[in-house]
Amino acid sequence: MRLKDKVAIVTGSASGIGLGIANRMAREGAKVVVADLNFEGAKKAAAEIEASGGQAMPYKIDVTKYDQACAMVKEVLGKWGQIDILVNNAGWDKFGPFVDSTEDVWDKIIAINYRGNVNCCHAVWKYFLDRKYGKIINIASDAGRVGSSGETVYAGTKGAIIAFTKSLAREGARAQINVNCICPGPADTPLFAEMKEGRPKLAEALLKAIPFGRLATPEDIAAGVVFFASDEASYITGQTLSISGGLTMA
Repeated sequence: MRLKDKVAIVTGSASGIGLGIANRMAREGAKVVVADLNFEGAKKAAAEIEASGGQAMPYKIDVTKYDQACAMVKEVLGKWGQIDILVNNAGWDKFGPFVDSTEDVWDKIIAINYRGNVNCCHAVWKYFLDRKYGKIINIASDAGRVGSSGETVYAGTKGAIIAFTKSLAREGARAQINVNCICPGPADTPLFAEMKEGRPKLAEALLKAIPFGRLATPEDIAAGVVFFASDEASYITGQTLSISGGLTMA
């Protein structure tokens, strides 16, 4: 088990990719904080991990609130005495042409997708610096690398996460903190199901464009996250990994 005795916080892990990451980390031996605004979903996910022999705690958090991120770090340290891994997975989007988008939607996308990452990283950063150890994996998107029609503001926030990851990696390197980024391509998640319902032609076009001929599963993404979180990746930092079935190659 590659993450035995590690403590991992995974935001947005009550469903979708985050849930896949939390489950995989638990199977790899980590104690997992299932952190999500959907507390009922977090409790269910944590209970299922525990029932399977893992260790997990649910935690309700709005990642857009810095004080809640700090409170989460304090509570996890109080319960388990350490934090080794932070996975910033929480995200949100609303599909549609940029011309029809509104300021309230921009604010929500930016607050969750970008500010949420900044909040959680800053809340744990001093602890990681003092300890001279820590693994941060930010979940961006290939939309942030190549753009995506109907997701212009979302793509902007994901591009920001890629740049933020690289800059934070430079600041943390002397303290042996690894900061890396995963860019999923189209994945079989509730968010893609929403796009398929609202923009079926776009969803179909994306699926046809994937060389592997299928959507990513949460488990596909989780495999990359676990690698970055493990000591196998101890000399890797500031990197961006696309997991997209070949849709994006760089």
